[in-house]
Amino acid sequence: MKKSIISFIAVMLIILFMTTAAVTGLTIPGGFVSPVNMSAEDAASAKVLIPSIHDATNGIRRGLDLVGGSSITFEAQLPEGYDMGNLSDDMATAQGLLRARLTAEGYTEANVSLQGEKRLLVEIPNIKNPEDAVQMLGATAKLTFMDITGKEWLTGSDVKKATAVYGKPTEGAIADEWYIALEFNSAATQKFYEATSAISQMEQGQNLLAIVLDDEVISAPGVAQAINSETCSISGSFTEDSARELANLINVGQLPFSLSQVELRAVGPQLGADALKTSVYAAAIGIALVCIFMILVYRLPGFVACIALGFYCALELLVLGWLKVNLSLPGIAGIILSIGMAVDANVVIFERIKEELRMGKTVKSAIDSGFKRAFTAIFDSNVTTLIAAGVLYFLGTGTIVGFATTLGLGVILSMFTALTITHFLLNRMVDFKIRNPKVYGA
Repeated sequence: MKKSIISFIAVMLIILFMTTAAVTGLTIPGGFVSPVNMSAEDAASAKVLIPSIHDATNGIRRGLDLVGGSSITFEAQLPEGYDMGNLSDDMATAQGLLRARLTAEGYTEANVSLQGEKRLLVEIPNIKNPEDAVQMLGATAKLTFMDITGKEWLTGSDVKKATAVYGKPTEGAIADEWYIALEFNSAATQKFYEATSAISQMEQGQNLLAIVLDDEVISAPGVAQAINSETCSISGSFTEDSARELANLINVGQLPFSLSQVELRAVGPQLGADALKTSVYAAAIGIALVCIFMILVYRLPGFVACIALGFYCALELLVLGWLKVNLSLPGIAGIILSIGMAVDANVVIFERIKEELRMGKTVKSAIDSGFKRAFTAIFDSNVTTLIAAGVLYFLGTGTIVGFATTLGLGVILSMFTALTITHFLLNRMVDFKIRNPKVYGA
């Protein structure tokens, strides 16, 4: 009994600690406080252990629909003789370039959309100065081919096309594999021959032709011999995804046009300054109603589920802060939906427990058996939801990614909470001599 009381109190203190830290933040030195509430001098030396929900720098970022940001419109500057038949594909490539840069900077809630045939609209949250956004994005990608000494041999303008291919990369190859077929412009053939001639003469391990995009090496294939051709292949343990990714990056670096900004402006919150506060109020009311329902229907297990739900909410806030998730209203919807799924898991468990009690089992046995029998149903339903969240995350853009992120994290955390914390607390109730089946809803 004594150990059960101590463990129960410990869990309640952990929930209180997590909730307090999520709301106020936890720094060293400083304790339960966020850098946003400290002096500039103290904030500069403080180490953030747990970011506050109000700390947009170290914790949860807010999306464009909540805090506003910057809007930039880019237009393609087409050179003379440009083949208009390629415009649609090239604009899609440019769109991917800008989106990749935003994702790399952590702005997963940013939106990049096509406007007409030649324009791209970029909306970025939390950047109040549009000039800063333009500087971060840049207008074009810079692709270069360099040797180990840093000498530049070719640029993106020398590349005609890069394609991911499955087959034999060379005539002497035995097995099929994924590789990148690289095709140069006819004018670049001589430069490519000179580059491969020089690099192939270098020592083993130094004979590399690095492909550099925006000052980042994206591939560094070895050169074994001089190549006097407009085409070559890059091979070496590629999967289909990695081969396509490298081909796309090379194509991005040789866009046949540049992008110039034609409109810069700062935008305010699309849904008003009170949108976040209203959403929080709605979530609080919904959680309160759910807790009342659970207690009325399932009695003591319902009360335990409410405690576990509090643990879940605090844990999710901590995880979202640590991951610096960009939170928009669709993201909040994902959180609330996962809360509903957490309660749904408890409903399945409690109904199983009631069935076991009706069969005459003891409360302790019914709890253990109920959790065991409910696990498969809970696991299957959560896995299918995670699959849907994964599809939305990898194939979606903008706020869809934010919704998928909060939904996926919520499902994982809610399943953990329902199967561990709820089980633990119910067993403690049994240890406290609360063993009347009626108290457990039977």
